[in-house]
Amino acid sequence: MSESTVRLASLPEPVVALLRAVHDALDLPLPGLTDADERAYARLLDRRVMEARVSLACVLLDGHKVGGAAARLRDMVKLGPVTYTPWTSGGAK
Repeated sequence: MSESTVRLASLPEPVVALLRAVHDALDLPLPGLTDADERAYARLLDRRVMEARVSLACVLLDGHKVGGAAARLRDMVKLGPVTYTPWTSGGAK
C-alpha cells in the first residue's frame, strides 16, 4: 500500500492554522531549575494539552469548523501565558 505525499502547502489554510495553533500551544520553553518553575511548567503543559485535545475533538467528533477551532485554541492559550522562569544555558544561544 502506498501513501500519497501530502505537504503543508497543499493543505487548506484552516487546517494549517489548526496545526500551527496546536504546535504553538504545546511549544513551551523548558522551565528553569527550581522546583517551582518545573511545577508551573508541568501545570501549564497539562492545561495546554487539554486545550489542544478539546480543540481537536471539537473538529473530529463534533464537526466544528477547523478555522474556528484554531482561533479558539489561540484564545485559550492567551489566557494561560508562561509565568515561570524559562531555562537558559548561561546566556549561550
